[in-house]
Amino acid sequence: MLSRAVLLSAAKKPAALVLARGAASQPERPKRPEHGGKVRLGFLPEEWFTFFYNKTGVTGPYVFGAGLMTYLCSKEIYIMEHEYYNGLSLAIMVVYAVKKFGPSLAGYLDKEVDKIEDEWKESRENNIQQLTQAIEDEKKEQWRAEGQTMLMQAKKENVALQLEAAYRERAMNAYQEVKKRLDYQVERQNVDRRISQKHMVDWIVNSVVKSITPDQEKENLNKCIADLGALAARSK
Repeated sequence: MLSRAVLLSAAKKPAALVLARGAASQPERPKRPEHGGKVRLGFLPEEWFTFFYNKTGVTGPYVFGAGLMTYLCSKEIYIMEHEYYNGLSLAIMVVYAVKKFGPSLAGYLDKEVDKIEDEWKESRENNIQQLTQAIEDEKKEQWRAEGQTMLMQAKKENVALQLEAAYRERAMNAYQEVKKRLDYQVERQNVDRRISQKHMVDWIVNSVVKSITPDQEKENLNKCIADLGALAARSK
């Protein structure tokens, strides 16, 4: 428990930064086991004992350890001077402290570890939500961009229709102006023709009138009176 808490506390800041930067993009790593391997006597690994089982049995490791300590002490390889008793006293104090305060300290550190893990998990979920929202916003912006493309196409078509309407209006104006000029020329020719005809008729009439003498006029008048008398006699 203590080693686990120390490792997690030491790696809190850099791990939090790494998690904040790439939690959503990197695959989730497998979790480490919360507890280490089994030990005996507080510090000896279980594998050291199981190594002797096949050859010496269950008591073999203890006999080997006791014999080794007896050999070291009897040959004065390991000398029991005052530091040994100081170390023994310190070991007894450490064991007592671990037995007395270990469970409460371990519970406190486990709570801190769980708190750190919850903060990491919350940060990771927040990053995932932010990235998910960013993806949704990006999709919405792409949809809006497509709408802008359609709008630009509609504007282009509208401009093309306006240009076509302006072209047709100018073509109609040109047609009307040309028609007005042609109608003016036709009317001018008709007026010239009527004036020429009027002048010709007046000239002919004047010429005929001038060519008639007073005697011819008198004869014609008498003939007209005689014709009128004949017509009146017939009508009776």
